[in-house]
Amino acid sequence: METKVKELNKQFKNASTLEVLEYLLKLRDKKVALSSSFGAEDQVLTDMMLKIDNKACIFTLDTGRLPDETYSVMDETNLKYQIKVNVFFPRAREIELLYKKQGINGFYESIENRKNCCYVRKIAPLKRALRNVDFWITGLRSAQSVTRENIELFEFDETNNVIKVSPLMDWSEEDIWAYIKNYRVPYNKLHKLGYPSIGCAPCTRPVREGGDIRSGRWWWENPEHKECGLHLKSA
Repeated sequence: METKVKELNKQFKNASTLEVLEYLLKLRDKKVALSSSFGAEDQVLTDMMLKIDNKACIFTLDTGRLPDETYSVMDETNLKYQIKVNVFFPRAREIELLYKKQGINGFYESIENRKNCCYVRKIAPLKRALRNVDFWITGLRSAQSVTRENIELFEFDETNNVIKVSPLMDWSEEDIWAYIKNYRVPYNKLHKLGYPSIGCAPCTRPVREGGDIRSGRWWWENPEHKECGLHLKSA
């Protein structure tokens, strides 16, 4: 699989985002899926993919603690594109056990607790969502944080046994918003209230103007820890 990833990175070294998406969505013998949190990047990819294939597979992880604004843009997206984004929830029993172990907001108390919460609400549902998926499309950009500086267009995700693709890796914040404006793409209204990166409501807050775009996520932790685990590379 690593050889395949290297070949793809070489093949698409100078390709546009559109060329990458067209290639993937025309692979009839492979399952390709976009994971969307309904952030700006994911909305751009949703628009691009559905213009290529109106039956493109898009899924989201509903953690149970998302902001109302996220549900609003989910609804807007479904209505605009006449689709139903696939929704994956955490297992009820796992949430019950999590609450019993660390309480409702125990994730504030330690990195271990926070990662346990992320695992139950995000990682476990993601594993189910990616079952049988060959190419996992994400909205990752290298400029988003120190944990994402060295991402490649194609990477092999050993944890989920899938090839992860980041077609927007070289896009700037300005590129994203220019696309959204030009094509009237629905977006999360929290973006205009100082939230460049949006996750669960208790773990996300506004960022000061000019601040790191991921600094509002798990703000009580050091920058090198600011991933839920969805996009961490294997050691």
